[in-house]
Amino acid sequence: MKKLINDPADVVREELQGIAAAHPDLVRVELDPHLIVRADAPVDGKVALISGGGSGHEPMHGGFVGKGMLDAACPGEVFTSPTPDQMEAATKAVDGGAGVIHIVKNYTGDVMNFEMAAELCRSDGIEVESVLVDDDVAVQDSLYTAGRRGVGTTVLLEKIAGAAAEEGRALKEVADLARKVNDKGRSMGMALTSCTVPAAGRPTFELGEDEIEIGIGIHGEPGRERVKLAPAKEVVERLVTPILDDLPFSTGDTVLAFVNGMGGTPLIELYLVFNEVAKLLEGRGITIGRNLVGSFITSLDMAGCSVTLLKLDDELTQLWDAPVKTAGLRWGL
Repeated sequence: MKKLINDPADVVREELQGIAAAHPDLVRVELDPHLIVRADAPVDGKVALISGGGSGHEPMHGGFVGKGMLDAACPGEVFTSPTPDQMEAATKAVDGGAGVIHIVKNYTGDVMNFEMAAELCRSDGIEVESVLVDDDVAVQDSLYTAGRRGVGTTVLLEKIAGAAAEEGRALKEVADLARKVNDKGRSMGMALTSCTVPAAGRPTFELGEDEIEIGIGIHGEPGRERVKLAPAKEVVERLVTPILDDLPFSTGDTVLAFVNGMGGTPLIELYLVFNEVAKLLEGRGITIGRNLVGSFITSLDMAGCSVTLLKLDDELTQLWDAPVKTAGLRWGL
């Protein structure tokens, strides 16, 4: 294993110290328990959004804390759910009196711990709404989930719901909007290589030199099928066709197309993949109204990508375009 680390046991804490040193204008970082909080939180009268999950998916979620997106993030250890006390502390740190939304990816530990934290906070008089993200079309159940996994739509949901909260919308309205984004978003990913968890020191799974995994999860969970390495056009077809068929997406739809790198994939390949996605969608009569290309929800050093399509309407487009200023996503400010 070759990694730019000191001690594997200290990776998350030292990463958080680096975030604090790099972005004091955007966030404040707490180490007991581990939290990344918007620098000006709590914002009086504003609905607050928090999310969290295991580390190793950067910039999600800590890189999305800031104006127009999340108010706090709870980073667990690598690929390990944060604890209820982290989520409770984050909720209380950002509560500005208008309520707090928990954005929860559908992984068993995340769901259970966020539920516990929500109950603790409600008992202290804080209004909490929970929104579940389960957009992965690849598999119904997996190593970490009952039901579908929460993947790429999470990024789009945090941005769009964050913009609505920044406008001053009420708790239920923002939560319902977030659920709408989840309902209209679908994703699927693939891997060219495994990832290596620092504490393990070896690849999570083995892939042959001429093999790829279709439908992989962001923790290295198995996908739908293991196939021979193929040209990008064929890989995109295997990813996008199940996405289109699932919602389903139809001729005349306008979508936000998100091509995401898994951590070890260069942009030259991601833009090549996006070109294939664009050609496939054009052939189906689907218009790309907005796009996002880059590594935003990763799996450590895994080489591979995911594709997310979100069916747009005027409201979602306007909120996507709204200003955002975070370490991982920023425009309009």
